[in-house]
Amino acid sequence: MAISYQSFKKRADIFSFEYLKCIIYLIDTNSENQILTKKLYTHLISASHLLEDFLDFHGAKNNRDWFFYRELSATMRHLALSAYSQKHILNRLGFYEFKTDDKIFKKESCDTLLTIQNFLQITAPVILKQAEKLGIFIPEIKYKSKHFPDIATGECLEHNIDNLDNKDQQKKNIINIASDFLELIEKFEKFAFYEKYDKKQIKELVPLNVNEVEIRRFEMLLHNLQSAFDSYVIPSGYQSDKKLKQLRSHFSIVFHILQVMGRLLHFYERHLHNIEFKDVYKNVNEILNKLINPDILLDIAINYCLFYAWEFLSSGKKLTFEILDENINRSSIKVGIPQKRGFHTRPSLLIAKIVNHYGGQVKMLAGEGEFDASSVLDLQWAGGKIKKENIQQVIFKGDSRSLVDLKILANINYGEDLIGKSIPLPKELSYLK
Repeated sequence: MAISYQSFKKRADIFSFEYLKCIIYLIDTNSENQILTKKLYTHLISASHLLEDFLDFHGAKNNRDWFFYRELSATMRHLALSAYSQKHILNRLGFYEFKTDDKIFKKESCDTLLTIQNFLQITAPVILKQAEKLGIFIPEIKYKSKHFPDIATGECLEHNIDNLDNKDQQKKNIINIASDFLELIEKFEKFAFYEKYDKKQIKELVPLNVNEVEIRRFEMLLHNLQSAFDSYVIPSGYQSDKKLKQLRSHFSIVFHILQVMGRLLHFYERHLHNIEFKDVYKNVNEILNKLINPDILLDIAINYCLFYAWEFLSSGKKLTFEILDENINRSSIKVGIPQKRGFHTRPSLLIAKIVNHYGGQVKMLAGEGEFDASSVLDLQWAGGKIKKENIQQVIFKGDSRSLVDLKILANINYGEDLIGKSIPLPKELSYLK
């Protein structure tokens, strides 16, 4: 049943009220160098979300008069969400524990926030004009800067809660979280790059290879790691452990960077990407592309967000290995060598995969030699020595978790038959496939 225009407009007045107060505040504080606060972004996110839901509920997506107003509310919501996360990164930079102080990252982070903020501020007058065109009531009472104080501070309350009773359980939790983090880093490595992309390269990447779905998946994985850390490591005490604080910082900053990226990619893919629309949709799409420069938005998403996400994941990898080595249980096993063909490519690769899967250090001892079991090249080098010296057994020592699986692998002749063909692996080693 169709709702009358006047009846709908009365409701739109109500659901637009707080939203338009935020819009007017943005217009009144249109300064290129004044960084807005998280409290403002929170108000804008809430008000725009409420309005967008109201408009969607009443079918504004399919109405010529209201579709543009609806798209503008979505624009403000997603940009405000990304700005909120970016502001959080800037607020927390002084509290993150990293080995180096990256001044370039800090400057680029600030520039990124100002750019997103500028998108919001250039869109605000368009929203107000569209509201007036639709006859929506414009609030006369305005927000002032005192309504949106900044919460950033360099001070903290005294840390006086620690529970150091269950150190063994904490070690297990740290091992599990660190191993999961290494697995995440390995999966994310497909996005790694070291020189920033140009405009053409970015367009080839997005959305074909880099898109909202992929990035939000990693965002959720990081959120889960951070939650596990906060639930199972922090209550047992970690403030005195600098490496654990650094690990938590790596989780957090990449998580928030991906939050920014996910919102920007969503906005680009849903609202800016050049897809064939009906005329009314296409016209709105063209207006939004003029307001929010898609090249600038994608440059932020890729050359800032994706670049630094990998940068911090990469720097966190070495730290995570160090933490694992400090917390893993160590043992050793003596096993036979691969029959007939020795440590050629396949057995060496499977051994290295097992060790890298768990992340803890494992060495292989062959005669007087000691070799890195995570390195295929090292294992093949050992294979030459083993063949030359006619060694029949080797010792693996290190991470007990890896050794359990290495023993299973050794018991099936390292995954191959006597003529060197691969054989099915047991279910315990299914992750090697």
